[in-house]
Amino acid sequence: MKNLHTYIEHTLLKATATTDDIVALCDEAKKYDFYGVCVNSCYVYLATSELKDYLTKVIATIGFPLGASSTKSKIEEAKQAVKDGADEIDMVINLGLLKSEITKSVSEEIRAVKKAIGRRKLKVIIETCYLTQAETKSACELARLAGADFVKSSTGYGTRGASVKDIINIKKTVGNTMAIKASGGIKTAEKAIEMINSGANRIGTSNGVEILKHSKIKKE
Repeated sequence: MKNLHTYIEHTLLKATATTDDIVALCDEAKKYDFYGVCVNSCYVYLATSELKDYLTKVIATIGFPLGASSTKSKIEEAKQAVKDGADEIDMVINLGLLKSEITKSVSEEIRAVKKAIGRRKLKVIIETCYLTQAETKSACELARLAGADFVKSSTGYGTRGASVKDIINIKKTVGNTMAIKASGGIKTAEKAIEMINSGANRIGTSNGVEILKHSKIKKE
């Protein structure tokens, strides 16, 4: 898979990430021609500035990593990220409400954030490590009905990252109606390709450089 780099969202979401770290992340994205960089919303403006002459997308996380902030705060955070230049938004759903089966509130929140960001793509992070198979299906269906563009498997800060089983289960639910982003614990080209072959359209990873450097797969 010579175009593996085009699936990768080069990611840095650590609480201790500095401005220098974000600049370095963007420099790596330029060098390896990754699809985009994924950063916490406070760094969207910096990433956008660093990538202004490139096609590389800037992806902002919202309500990250717990998803337990209020709907209003998620909307405002998303609006500010868009104002700062974000091309796409990755929002964590309210897992507690989902598991409480208060599905109307979960759906309304997704719909409200999607409305707030307009034409930009919305990825809904469902954090599969905390969900049963039935809850995963429910989360995917709510995201689809609320108008989200992607289901994203994980934050990378849960008890585990993405699994092939997760991606297969999500794909069975959404089919071709939504795209899928696999994230969390993807450290090798072989693992990334396995995720793609299972249905993932994007790969979120902080190991993008290592994936390309230490594999037989080369950028076109």
